[in-house]
Amino acid sequence: MEPKTDAPNQQKVRGDLPNSAAGRHVAGRIDREHPLGGEMSDVLHGILTRVRLPWLLQHYSRVPVLALFSFINGCISIGLMSVLAVITRSPFIFPSLGPTAFLFFYTPTAPSASPRNTLIGHAVGAAAGYLSLIVTGLTMAGPALTVGVTWPRIIAAGLSLGLTAGVMVLLRSAHPPAGATTLIVSLGILRQPWQLVLLMAAVVLLTLQAIAINRLAGIPYPLWSPVREPVEGKDGASQSGAPT
Repeated sequence: MEPKTDAPNQQKVRGDLPNSAAGRHVAGRIDREHPLGGEMSDVLHGILTRVRLPWLLQHYSRVPVLALFSFINGCISIGLMSVLAVITRSPFIFPSLGPTAFLFFYTPTAPSASPRNTLIGHAVGAAAGYLSLIVTGLTMAGPALTVGVTWPRIIAAGLSLGLTAGVMVLLRSAHPPAGATTLIVSLGILRQPWQLVLLMAAVVLLTLQAIAINRLAGIPYPLWSPVREPVEGKDGASQSGAPT
């Protein structure tokens, strides 16, 4: 007869190990180690472990510590883009980079935060926005915030957002911040082709930063496609796709 095991205690021990296979946190679930949901606590835990700061490691899941991490990370992420913008005198900084950066470090293993979804999503948004300007004859018009909102501008904004949402779904590359990118273009804030190229360059740089930081923290952040969730096979064995 096999000895009885204390399953709840074993599960508790497994759950105390961040990023372990048995105790993998379900994204979005709020618990003691993830007071905000998401995976920000895991990212911070991995970074503090790498840099060997035990006095902070003991409090990594506290909300004030996570808030400080978000503040520092946000300043660095967007600060780098701002420095490039000043040096090159080019628009390397634009509003939809903010929510993209937050996704990278709040839910890094979510499909919408993968490099594939991020790059394709923003590219679709930029292309849809510029196409809407061509259709409505607004490629040479000033920004809506300066010249005001007209009926062609309303059509351009609606068309760009609809195209972005529909094409992202067709390509299975949903990335919510791309909705802001397409409006930035269709509202005339960025409307020159060279500006759209710089926009995508900024997205690439931010994505490379996300890969570096998340992998440094030990998060299984993909290099391209989203991480596949484990699938239960007919024999009861689970099969999962590794990040690529």
